[in-house]
Amino acid sequence: MPELPEVEVSRLGISPHLTGQQITQVIVRDRRLRWPVPASLETVAGATIEGVERRSKYLIISTTKGYLIVHLGMSGALRVVPADSLVVKHDHIDLVLGSGLCLRFNDPRRFGCWLYSATHPSADHPLLRELGPEPLTDDFTLDYLFNASRGRQQAIKTFIMDNHVVVGVGNIYANESLFKAGIHPKRAAGKVSKARYQRLVPIIKETLARAIEQGGTTLQDFTQADGQPGYFKQELMVYGRGGKACMQCKSTLKEIRLGQRSTVYCPQCQR
Repeated sequence: MPELPEVEVSRLGISPHLTGQQITQVIVRDRRLRWPVPASLETVAGATIEGVERRSKYLIISTTKGYLIVHLGMSGALRVVPADSLVVKHDHIDLVLGSGLCLRFNDPRRFGCWLYSATHPSADHPLLRELGPEPLTDDFTLDYLFNASRGRQQAIKTFIMDNHVVVGVGNIYANESLFKAGIHPKRAAGKVSKARYQRLVPIIKETLARAIEQGGTTLQDFTQADGQPGYFKQELMVYGRGGKACMQCKSTLKEIRLGQRSTVYCPQCQR
């Protein structure tokens, strides 16, 4: 599933092509996504796109006639292509632009979503209103995360992956951040000291920022909006490396299931 860096890379890729453009047509070929695509989505035809934001893994396309809420799901991809480009299997939605281009959404598994909101959805939409802070903003601080962790018995890995705590720290980046911080993924969040959180918070920020800079992580389906792969996979130190040698101490990396997700860690470097 695309994580926060992949979604941010998609936003950066499509924004220059969308902002300031008029939507001349909305084409919905298949409404059967995670939630049925509402007919109200098509009311933005004729509107001008004012910008593209991201909240967690949701993209918010702001127009003069309302807001489109887009989620890539497990296999969704956004491409900016000429409007007359050949339509292929799983091309479900097109936003046709006055420039002659279109934003095309392809989603083989159909777990993505396209929804419409007449008002800006970040504060009151049920999908967004209970989300935690963005990890790359000043709202995500040592004091915030440490205070939120007090009394929590859940594993630190599932704690930082909880979107009610902080958004967008998905499985790949949780594995990598905890390794760099030297924290065992099964350690109870409430038992991690403030000093260790002081190390973890900037590492989470740095890891996500680096992944965005590298164009995301190509695992299975993800590519950038221009069709190019992300390159952060080349920098992964533990994720997907269970049974291999730790890059720091040469011990064998362990792989377990935690919160139903693959978790890789070094039993020597992470305590």
